Amino acid sequence: MRFERIAPYTYRIPRQGKMRVDAVFFASEAILQDLEGEGYASLQQLMNVATLPGIVEPALAMPDIHWGYGFPIGGVAAFDPEAGGVVSPGGVGFDVNCGVRLLASHLTLEDLLPRQKELADALFRLVPSGVGSERKDVRFSKKELKEILKEGAGWLTRRGFGYPEDLRFIESEGRLPWANPDKVSDRAFERGAPQIGTLGSGNHFLEVQYVDEIYDGEVAEAFGLFPNQITVLIHTGSRGLGHQVCQDYVERFLKAAPRYGIELVDKQLAAAPIRSPEGEDYLQAMAAAANFAFANRQLIAHFVREAFEAVGYAPKDHGLRVLYDLAHNNAKFEEHGGKRVLVHRKGATRAFGPGHPEVPAEYRRVGQPVLVPGDMGRYSYVLAGTEGAMALSFGSSCHGAGRKMSRHQAKRVARERNLVKELAERGILVRAATRATVDEEMPEAYKDVSVVVEAVQGAGIGRKVARLRPLIVVKG
Repeated sequence: MRFERIAPYTYRIPRQGKMRVDAVFFASEAILQDLEGEGYASLQQLMNVATLPGIVEPALAMPDIHWGYGFPIGGVAAFDPEAGGVVSPGGVGFDVNCGVRLLASHLTLEDLLPRQKELADALFRLVPSGVGSERKDVRFSKKELKEILKEGAGWLTRRGFGYPEDLRFIESEGRLPWANPDKVSDRAFERGAPQIGTLGSGNHFLEVQYVDEIYDGEVAEAFGLFPNQITVLIHTGSRGLGHQVCQDYVERFLKAAPRYGIELVDKQLAAAPIRSPEGEDYLQAMAAAANFAFANRQLIAHFVREAFEAVGYAPKDHGLRVLYDLAHNNAKFEEHGGKRVLVHRKGATRAFGPGHPEVPAEYRRVGQPVLVPGDMGRYSYVLAGTEGAMALSFGSSCHGAGRKMSRHQAKRVARERNLVKELAERGILVRAATRATVDEEMPEAYKDVSVVVEAVQGAGIGRKVARLRPLIVVKG
């Protein structure tokens, strides 16, 4: 694999073979070793992305890069519709708008510790998790679900699930307006209907945390963060509905690509022109699935508040507010370099810098909050978007720690250990649907997120604000 260092923590793979543009990735020395250890498989995927029609230079990968479906996870690519640019479901992912929401409270570590076990049990009871998890207490008709797919999180706030002010602190205010539920298959509706308000399984989680370190006091104050403050991080997406949308359109695009003369170096990069019936249909279906995910996190946040109230914290005492909610897996039209381009982010987040009109007014002076989950045994980070991200990465940053072990490897390594007990001895209470989920998500299965954040800050595509440590983990 031939690449060159072009700036701190920044590397370029020069255009070669069928690549239409250069590829750029952000990494530290430790991350480079991880990439070498996987035989540079994810960098080869990044080079494959650079072969797609209409791509705007460069194809990008964030520091949490690892192998994914089609695009590497951590991949970012912008396509110009005026130059035959394409849309690729593999560049969004199967979990459309998988994302994270951070709730910030009035409570401190001292306030929470006496009720930690009680709260862990209440959260596990009120927020269903696990493979195929469903809600029995809240169900929506197909007509209501279609409205949710059009309206997103706002549909729920208007019916008492959360507060109207929640919406101002969600990316795109919790709604992609070009959504069209009629482009979503009946099978996707069937899979999604019972799953709204549930975490699911795999790397999805709900964590109660506390702020254990502030790195930038000015930005932390703007975000309303303070030492020992209790926060809640919710990580989930569009569940079976989004998965089915991706599957449906990958199959359709595989048939469409040859008709448009699109050569695929990897079938997982199935693509269609942005300006084609297939491309337009996918973008409308993807937006509907994204709205489902925004609504899913909205409903979970409502039940998180109820769990705090169930163990004795009145709303005025817990004060749980949405600090921010952002997407990991989306394709959106944005202005970059004077052009309107379709930016695919697959395991990457927006990181818009200070002054950007899409950043909530309360944060606009310091930049958009960027939420970077770690693993259940260590820590997560809050960053701020930067002007550097706008200039270097289409306003994008990393989305998490990035796996370094497969799920199968992790389960094998964890077989002789009792991870729930180990974490409890460190003050972290885990509630999970199965032992297998805990084992495959063991802390050692992930890169240390601090290494990823070091590369983000070093490359100038994010600004470190605060670190959060886990107290309660709910997993599928």
